[in-house]
Amino acid sequence: MKERSYRFSEKEAEEHRLEIENRIRNLFWTISGDYTLDVKPDVKAFVRSGSAVLYDALKQGAFARYFNSEELALYMMKKTCLSAQEGPLMELAQLCVDAAVYPRTAKERPGTADIRKSAFEDLLRQEEPVLCKTFFGQVKVFIMKDYLGRQSGPIPDAVRQTANEIAALEHAKDTADIINKMENIYNTIVDREFEEQHGNLETVLRVPPNALASAAWQECLTDEQMEEILKKYLAGLGKDMMSLQIKNKQPKKRMHPAESVRQEEDSDIEEEASLQKVQEYVALNYGKNYLSPLEQEKRRNRLCTGIHDNCLLHDTKGILQDPVIVNNQYRFNQLQFEKNRMYYYSNSRVIKRNIKALADTLKKALVLRSQEDFCRSTSGQLAPARLWKLGRTEDEKLFVKKISSGSSEFVVDILLDSSGSQAIRQSQVAVQGYILSEALSFVGIPHRVVSYCTFWNHTIMHLFRDYDDEKEKNERIFEFRASGDNRDGLAVKTAYDTLLDRSENHKILILLGDGKPCDISVRRPGIRRPADYTGEKAVKDTAFEVRRARTLGISVLGIFAGNYEDTAAEKRIFGKDFAYIRDIRNFSRVAGAYLRRQLEEE
Repeated sequence: MKERSYRFSEKEAEEHRLEIENRIRNLFWTISGDYTLDVKPDVKAFVRSGSAVLYDALKQGAFARYFNSEELALYMMKKTCLSAQEGPLMELAQLCVDAAVYPRTAKERPGTADIRKSAFEDLLRQEEPVLCKTFFGQVKVFIMKDYLGRQSGPIPDAVRQTANEIAALEHAKDTADIINKMENIYNTIVDREFEEQHGNLETVLRVPPNALASAAWQECLTDEQMEEILKKYLAGLGKDMMSLQIKNKQPKKRMHPAESVRQEEDSDIEEEASLQKVQEYVALNYGKNYLSPLEQEKRRNRLCTGIHDNCLLHDTKGILQDPVIVNNQYRFNQLQFEKNRMYYYSNSRVIKRNIKALADTLKKALVLRSQEDFCRSTSGQLAPARLWKLGRTEDEKLFVKKISSGSSEFVVDILLDSSGSQAIRQSQVAVQGYILSEALSFVGIPHRVVSYCTFWNHTIMHLFRDYDDEKEKNERIFEFRASGDNRDGLAVKTAYDTLLDRSENHKILILLGDGKPCDISVRRPGIRRPADYTGEKAVKDTAFEVRRARTLGISVLGIFAGNYEDTAAEKRIFGKDFAYIRDIRNFSRVAGAYLRRQLEEE
């Protein structure tokens, strides 16, 4: 393939579009060895530099053959999700991809060297001044000039050292080697505080897919639509990683602390506008906030502290009860509501039996508490039958005293974890909440049912029924739908904060969760980002709030119905007051045993 075959004017390129597209596709398929893969040729870029486009196609095919493009693209998305700068990260990825695939391809296909040489010459001629404006652009220029034998003048040590580190990827065995190299270089060159503030590579790779999907400013979409957007974005990201060309995008500016002070007033205005936009979007997805702005602010200042600093609370009765507009999200929630009800009707006999059994257990416990008992005493009501002992024995217990059974006033809070990890058992969780609510309604114990999840920096508290609502409100629990992340500690803290305001002497909090507190905070423009809430620190925080609730006189029970291997964290959080439900048919027995113990305690 000769140099002149790469040169086309715009008019010639349009006339030979099919020929150019076929040439690019065939090169990609030949190198990758997989003719099922899709490739989208860029004919406009071919006019600027046919060599560069062919070299990009060659690299894309080689990377598909030797490495995993989606794995690398996912890493980059997750890194960006945790506040990494997208511009420098993309430039670094392009350099690392080139260093990893070129030596392999050049050994198999000698013509690769000529295409690379021609591509580098075009790129230096067209884009060298633009490239030299960024650090990785300078590294790119150094690598290209070094390859062409044009190196001249002093080279900064950091540029030379980084280029040498990247060149070492010619020995990369798999995609993980490339990711590790990128992580080390980014955290050393671009943001030395990244690991301290956001976590190491393990934390980055642990970012859940739903956090990535919700990172985009999209109009309300279904989960399936979000997944499709994610796939398309990954595909586009994978293509950009193979290019050495500048895409006319300005790198995102990282504000220096000094600039931050100078622009503080503008930042406050910008943050307020961004925060309002986020709150409006949250309301579109989850329904209006039923608290006044003043009440919201008071709750936030009281509860969103420590590890939950910069978090917000959104108290709603749900999008089906109080929507902003009837949008896709509303319809999707309506569909899940019908699915939950269908699950109830399909299993109605078992569920009704559970409700009756649990209600009977609670009723018996309350009856026992209300029964009066008597004992012999040295004071109280005189027992004539014992007067004969007077002066004849030393027994002074000639009276009968009534034993108080204590207060029978109880109140219960039921918390349902509605994070995305509960999606596979949405209907089961809804039914468990319904069983508890129906049984408590039957015996007249005031109770509240709330689900919780985290969307961006908002913890959504979805109120299905309040303490003194009529029994008919219990059906709203079937509106339960799983999405987002979960800050269990903040949800528990919010629940017992409300419970403490109740006048009842005996307070019980029941949490139906999955034992995986996790909230990877998505960066939003102009919004202060909460600390990531994952792993050990999330479990410890949730356990701390559970212990604190107990010290305040609230009994706390954890109920889990997921996979047994996921119960370790639940046991650490709840201790002995933890119930694992293997089968919904046993739900009333397990939950009833705990509640009866609480009702019978003096």
